[in-house]
Amino acid sequence: MIKNRHTTIACWLVIIFGIGLFFIGTDGFSAFTAEKARVNKLVDEKPKFPSVTLEDSKGRTYSFSEFEGKNVFITFLYTSCGSVCPQLEKNMSQVYEKIPKKYFDKDIVFLSISFDPTRDDPATLEKYRELFNSDGETWRMARINDQAELDSLLKSFGVIVIPDKNGNFSHNSAFYFVDKKGSLTHVMDYKKIDEAAQTVIDILEKEEGDK
Repeated sequence: MIKNRHTTIACWLVIIFGIGLFFIGTDGFSAFTAEKARVNKLVDEKPKFPSVTLEDSKGRTYSFSEFEGKNVFITFLYTSCGSVCPQLEKNMSQVYEKIPKKYFDKDIVFLSISFDPTRDDPATLEKYRELFNSDGETWRMARINDQAELDSLLKSFGVIVIPDKNGNFSHNSAFYFVDKKGSLTHVMDYKKIDEAAQTVIDILEKEEGDK
């Protein structure tokens, strides 16, 4: 009887200990994958968009301060990508279409950033822009020529980019929302178009109501 009781207690201790480890390892049960935990950490920390110089599809160069006082909806891509990037930008275009036009330029701008600046020159970005009907103003496509600046941004926003020997990249994909203060506040699933659009609209409507 005593032996059985000790066995039962031991089993419960193992279960409780396992639950505790799972709680810690999954960021309080809210993250069941490393990617989810990474996103949660980013949203908690709200990193600032670092100082970088962008060159867009029109050949214009400017710092991120160009968008000061505006929210920025961002994707990271490379135009030679034949897998996820075209779908990412197609989904971004659908989010773009769902945002009321009154908010564009004044309150929000969309920005697609290439992490392959050598190949994605302005002419290449211009062709890609046309492919997705980006207007080049309220939705811009740009590259960051300085590799150190690019690396700083990718690291700050948790964008994983791994080159292979064929000139392609393995990378994670998401929608990134930077607020008017330049802080990353939301990382959204790029496959959930309606949810992402509604999140952005809710933010814009709240800001409008607070004015």
